[in-house]
Amino acid sequence: MKLPITFHRAASAEFIEASVWYENKKAGLALEFISEIDRCVVLASEYPYQFSPVHKDIRRIVANRFPYGVYFRGKHSVPGLE
Repeated sequence: MKLPITFHRAASAEFIEASVWYENKKAGLALEFISEIDRCVVLASEYPYQFSPVHKDIRRIVANRFPYGVYFRGKHSVPGLE
């Protein structure tokens, strides 16, 4: 069962800011960042219990290549970007 995906407003703002920062560092790097975060969000939605809790019912997926993680809650909760 896929979990619904909703982003916290602050997470969305940070995601946009980070994407712009990566694109300013190197052309095309923002697209790689976006793809990696998208991969994490899909995993959080499709396999939420594959990841261990980091605090109470909050779980985290660490992004590859980028110093970000997607924090989310299991059933009836919201994946978000750190």
